[in-house]
Amino acid sequence: MTTTDAQQFWEDLYGEKPQIWSGKVNAPLEQRVRDLPPGRALDLGCGEGADALWLAERGWAVTAVDISTTALERAQAEAQRRGLSVEWVQQDLADALPAGPYDLVSAQFLQSPVPFARIDVLRRAADEVTPGGLLLVVGHASGPPWSTHEPDPALMPSAGTVLEDLALEAGTWDVLEARDVGRTATGPDGQVGELLDSVVLVRRR
Repeated sequence: MTTTDAQQFWEDLYGEKPQIWSGKVNAPLEQRVRDLPPGRALDLGCGEGADALWLAERGWAVTAVDISTTALERAQAEAQRRGLSVEWVQQDLADALPAGPYDLVSAQFLQSPVPFARIDVLRRAADEVTPGGLLLVVGHASGPPWSTHEPDPALMPSAGTVLEDLALEAGTWDVLEARDVGRTATGPDGQVGELLDSVVLVRRR
């Protein structure tokens, strides 16, 4: 799949509604970062910008990347409304990443139903983490119980699989967390069910 094809998919998705996501920071990010001193952060696949804006509100210098121009326009408009400064970058992460170093690289549910070299992106992102900095990767580890489609397990790896696939250099990283976490979620028609998220948090030595 080409960059153009992937970009069109996400443009079509964001074009379905004036707002796709909740506008709230992802809970796994908030829980693990809220007490950290601010530094320079990279938000991979930022969507409509909720995580990037939350970080910026707390003093982080944020570079936020997404393939969708529509999503970034919404994020930038919200940043202007709130008087926040974020560097918004329209980029296919499969092609390139903004150069670091970063004190925090965050990948929150950086998963796609269209072909996407996710683990390659995450490995390259890890290279941009400064000594003492963090890489936080959170993803879907199971499909929603209300889905009518059979999920592809390869697209929803466990935390252990993500950590193994990252192939981090031994002696260079400390694994702070690598586990699958359950949470209760509500489906599009009000269904309530349990979802499983993979959480990997590592620190470069």
